[in-house]
Amino acid sequence: MFITIEGGEGVGKSTNIAYIADQLSDANITCIVTREPGGTPLAEDIRQLLLSDRDEAIADNTELLLMFASRAQHIAGVIEPALARGDWVICDRFTDATYAYQGGGRGLSEAKIANLEQWVQEDLRPDITILFDAPITVGMSRAGQRGELDRIERERAAFFENVRNCYLMLAERHSDRFRTVDASETLGRVQASLQPIIAEMKHQFLVRSKT
Repeated sequence: MFITIEGGEGVGKSTNIAYIADQLSDANITCIVTREPGGTPLAEDIRQLLLSDRDEAIADNTELLLMFASRAQHIAGVIEPALARGDWVICDRFTDATYAYQGGGRGLSEAKIANLEQWVQEDLRPDITILFDAPITVGMSRAGQRGELDRIERERAAFFENVRNCYLMLAERHSDRFRTVDASETLGRVQASLQPIIAEMKHQFLVRSKT
């Protein structure tokens, strides 16, 4: 299975990805954890280009194309080989993040992103997407406690409101694969909310193991 984890800033993705991976490992499911942008040495270099400060402003279309350049390398070098081996992949953000950040946040057209999605990914799509959702004030307060913010994390609140709204729209549109978790709750309650989702994934593992 290809599992993607989505959400805005400060929603606790990293902590809960480790929790999900541990739970699946306890069920004897071999999975790898990776992230976007990044995941391979070249894709991580592109990540640095995207997130680091520079004197020259990055055009919105440049940002979009760099995201998909990193994704193309990531798919070829990590995601597809892992799935071909029969491993599960847990990815910290994927193309839904591009729709949310470059589409919702930057205002780039959905059709443009969809064309790149089809070109780079062909038929590859996540099986399950877990969206960690929290009000922007909560997320940004937490993000600020992590240390220095990167180029995108320093955007205005209105940008992140648009990102969040786009994520929620995607979750409604693709309700067959999205599972939304209230990330404003305590860690214990968030992980309790993850239990039925993890149980669903374990069930899928048993079903697929028998076929």
